[in-house]
Amino acid sequence: MLRAKLHRLRVTEADLYYEGSITVDRELLDTAGILPYEKVQVVNVNNGSRLETYTIPGAAGERTVCLNGPAARLAAPGDEVIVIAYAELTPSEAREHHPRVVHVDEDNDVTKTRTLDVAQGTTNDNLAPEGMEDVLIADSPRT
Repeated sequence: MLRAKLHRLRVTEADLYYEGSITVDRELLDTAGILPYEKVQVVNVNNGSRLETYTIPGAAGERTVCLNGPAARLAAPGDEVIVIAYAELTPSEAREHHPRVVHVDEDNDVTKTRTLDVAQGTTNDNLAPEGMEDVLIADSPRT
């Protein structure tokens, strides 16, 4: 289940010779509710690559987003990435869950935060999640 997402961060650095991970400004991690050293998926909007790694908190306020180690081969400074944290929840926990989505601008400054309502399939402003406006979920036929 989606737990938290930093949407369209701009990569500021790529350090091939650093121990693998992704360094993200501590303020951005805190805003999204993503923990230091938490396992995350990183999706590169520019080239479609996906990887799993863990977060390292960067200096607060510097807006650093740095792919480290082998992951540095999958992004270049200026690329946009989405950092996603997931949670394993029971069905009853999932129905009460409220994923948090943080949007940023080209300087990695927060422009908007959204809390999704799993039970309603909507955001806190009563709109369908971005990109999901036309999705219809139907019950599977029982056999």
